[in-house]
Amino acid sequence: MRTAIVTDSTAYITPEERARLNIHMIPLSVNIAGQLFAEEVDITAAEFYDKVRGAKEFPKTTQPPIGEFVALFSDLAKDYDAVIAIHLSSGISGTYQGAVQAGEMVDGLDVYTFDSEISCAVQGFYVLRAAEMAAQGHSAQEIMAALADMKPYTRAYFIVDDLAHLQRGGRLSAAAALIGGLLQVKPILHFVDKVIVPFEKIRTRKKALKRVEDLLAEDAHRYEALDAVVIHGNCEEEAEEWRKQLATAYPNVDFTLSYFGPVIGTHLGEGSVGLGWTKK
Repeated sequence: MRTAIVTDSTAYITPEERARLNIHMIPLSVNIAGQLFAEEVDITAAEFYDKVRGAKEFPKTTQPPIGEFVALFSDLAKDYDAVIAIHLSSGISGTYQGAVQAGEMVDGLDVYTFDSEISCAVQGFYVLRAAEMAAQGHSAQEIMAALADMKPYTRAYFIVDDLAHLQRGGRLSAAAALIGGLLQVKPILHFVDKVIVPFEKIRTRKKALKRVEDLLAEDAHRYEALDAVVIHGNCEEEAEEWRKQLATAYPNVDFTLSYFGPVIGTHLGEGSVGLGWTKK
């Protein structure tokens, strides 16, 4: 049985990696001053941050139309028996539910949907694992079981410069945003029960980065090997420097570098950084 792997643009998997592993991508979109851009198709991350820097109107994000899922699934049904669709957390977007509904509308194809309960390159960990297993000939059921097994070992923490982006976009409560603003803290955020919530409130960015590193260290010492990713919101130089420091300190962890693209960048803002990992 041939199984296709589908994800959305917020996994931020490079076009080269998608082509190499035969991963199919559905883009979310960002609306900037009334103009709609399909993420990873019509606009790059760098172009996005340039466009919105200092803009008076806050960008809006849009999930893919169900019709795009239906069209992709119908096309895949010609060559595949099953699809595994892996998407960003259903607690912050309707994308996952759109994939579920589209799967019910397409005949001749078994569609399995997986809620990563997270986003960005950490969501991508699930996608890459699924694609590798599909290439090895594993069944859809085996792949879905492996993805479920990953969840207890997958972590992500991120630090934002300005909580107002998350609050305006409805991804964080006004109370949590207010607390961060009043105390001038750099809160560490994470996903709990599919939504973004504060993990800890730290006074400075440097201390926040160190606290997240300490959390990584716990798992790096607990497990034989990890995959990890440093993620940045248009602050690549700082992120790459942190990645190099972490790679030196934790030789049993394979680190990559990724970014917060337009859709997630809309909610986190420029200058955000994150660190995510999972057990190999």
